[in-house]
Amino acid sequence: MIRPLTDTVAVAPQLAPEDLPGLAAQGYTMLVNNRPDDEEPGQPSGATMQAAAEAAGMRYVAIPVTHSGFGHHQLDAMAAALGETSGKLLAFCRSGTRSCNLWALAEAKNGSDPDTLVSAARGAGYDLSGMRPTLDALSAGR
Repeated sequence: MIRPLTDTVAVAPQLAPEDLPGLAAQGYTMLVNNRPDDEEPGQPSGATMQAAAEAAGMRYVAIPVTHSGFGHHQLDAMAAALGETSGKLLAFCRSGTRSCNLWALAEAKNGSDPDTLVSAARGAGYDLSGMRPTLDALSAGR
């Protein structure tokens, strides 16, 4: 299930390689994988997803996020991916939550309004209220 956050950014739970041609046909030009390999038995490897993305004409970026949390290097990598895409970006993880959270943190670090980020996430079914202080601090530090 694709959950749009903006007109050009969406998140999703785990995707399968066979999903990617259809997503490319919908205008997604970049796939961001936020899952570390071997997080769960049976998940497609990053290499498999990269090959499928590239075969579908999509750019592939791996920014794995473990359950230990987010670091500035991941926020910076996500911000770079957001800035480099010429079309629509789709980020995925196990449920879509880490991808949504990483998007919001990266956007806040780039100065985006936390109210707008929280509202966009809520519209996609994600609750960012627990990280609101961090969004505010990152946005204010810009």
